[in-house]
Amino acid sequence: MKKITLLLAVVLLAVNLMAKSPIIGISGYVDGSQNVANNTYINSVRMAGGVPVVIPVTTDDAQIASILEVINGLVMTGGEDFDPLKWYNEEPLRANGDIAPVRDEFDVKLVRAAVAKGIPVLGICRGEQLLSVAFGGSLYQDIPSQVKDSYVKHRQSGTPGSYGTHTIEIDKGSLLSKQIGATTAVVNSFHHQAVKDVPYGFKVTAKSVDGVIEAMERVAPLKDYPDGGATIMGVQFHPEIFTSAGDTTFIGIFKYLISEACR
Repeated sequence: MKKITLLLAVVLLAVNLMAKSPIIGISGYVDGSQNVANNTYINSVRMAGGVPVVIPVTTDDAQIASILEVINGLVMTGGEDFDPLKWYNEEPLRANGDIAPVRDEFDVKLVRAAVAKGIPVLGICRGEQLLSVAFGGSLYQDIPSQVKDSYVKHRQSGTPGSYGTHTIEIDKGSLLSKQIGATTAVVNSFHHQAVKDVPYGFKVTAKSVDGVIEAMERVAPLKDYPDGGATIMGVQFHPEIFTSAGDTTFIGIFKYLISEACR
């Protein structure tokens, strides 16, 4: 009886610890001979109460499935441009940047499998663009040359990442608005691509003043893709840089992911 009681206590303690500290996978990228993820993502997950685990790039379905057995939530990170010809059937423009074909395949496989399993997902910058291309949408390959009315400088190279450079308007009642407690925000901006065609099941929840999509969330079951029903949210800016620097404006985004991962 004592052994059973002790075992039950250990199990309850483990469950309690898991509930308080869910494991959050952070998609990595290849840098030379290393698989890495920026510390800003890692720090933000920690600050929000999660346990960050960097997921190395792999296209092995079995390994991805094993990884998803371990994590409770997923952050898809920023990075290179997607191959437009492969993922949304457009010829690449001259302004299209570097692509990483293996990472493209890894990211798409990982996020589709996570969504099918019902794991909550937060996509950041490339991660939001990934949500579009992985579930049937498309991208502007280059905002300056493709968005006629765009007058905002979306690629603020050389500006500190924790410094906001333009405003966004956020839908009242959206996940983003609820988590930051506002319908406007000043964000950083380090991209020249953005979501163009929004996939079925997603809703645009924030735009910059020139109409470029800055956030979206899943509001209905996805069409043609297995959908486990968990929260899926994407933002075009980089909330993790603000959060890691000690600015609490966007920490609610990460706390919400943690709370959903606990479920």
